[in-house]
Amino acid sequence: MKLAFSTLGVPGLPLDDVLRLATTHGYHGVELRAHPEEPVHPGIGPDARTDAAARFEAAGVEVLGVAGYARVAAPADDDGPVIDQVRELVDLAADLGASYVRVFPGGGDEQSADEADATAARRLGVAAEYAADRGVRVLLETHDSHRTGAAASRVAGLVGHRNVGVLWDVMHTWLGGEQPSASYAALSPYLGYVQVKDIAGPDDTTPLPLGAGVLPLAECVEVLSREGWDGWLCWEYEARWYESAAPLSGLLGGGRELLGRLLNESA
Repeated sequence: MKLAFSTLGVPGLPLDDVLRLATTHGYHGVELRAHPEEPVHPGIGPDARTDAAARFEAAGVEVLGVAGYARVAAPADDDGPVIDQVRELVDLAADLGASYVRVFPGGGDEQSADEADATAARRLGVAAEYAADRGVRVLLETHDSHRTGAAASRVAGLVGHRNVGVLWDVMHTWLGGEQPSASYAALSPYLGYVQVKDIAGPDDTTPLPLGAGVLPLAECVEVLSREGWDGWLCWEYEARWYESAAPLSGLLGGGRELLGRLLNESA
């Protein structure tokens, strides 16, 4: 498996500094938070995109994916704005040489589960053809209204297109009461990559160093290894949302060592 970290953990950090952290601590890739607060987002022009891609290539670091904020199950009468948002993310990923785009479910309480599934699948089905033409895969994260593997996989199954899959956020499946083996069983036909993290507990999701909290990281890695999965593990450290969180820059080395140890022990 290859290792990456998300720029959600280093909000607003210039690309050169992000790449320095990746190369210093032995990470193979970076997931870019695609938000206007960040150096790279859908609003930047062609020259800035070319420059960003060149910087990653020169550093020998991959752009794993573009983490967007489109909410594909959100209730609305018009699918157009959501589909346009996904297409903008796909274009950005393609221009950067990234394989993946992350989207959220975002279903509303006023919908039934079937209605939310159908809304998300309809929008993702349209976006899938566009993503296929650009060589990008759109991943629905296990999050909010679809936090378990069982829920997210329902949507991916309805879409039935290879350019739509699922991103496994291990915190949300755990908070949803799903064991790692069950999450993997549901997600394996659709799995793009895996976001790892750690927290103190269900009532305190302040990000912690990997291994310092309660999430079943060892079990997740064991399940992936046992099944022969060899994709990406991406550390999503949610520093942007928690001012009290310790700086990620001082934790990346320890996180890399822990993941390496877990991979070796599970081999």
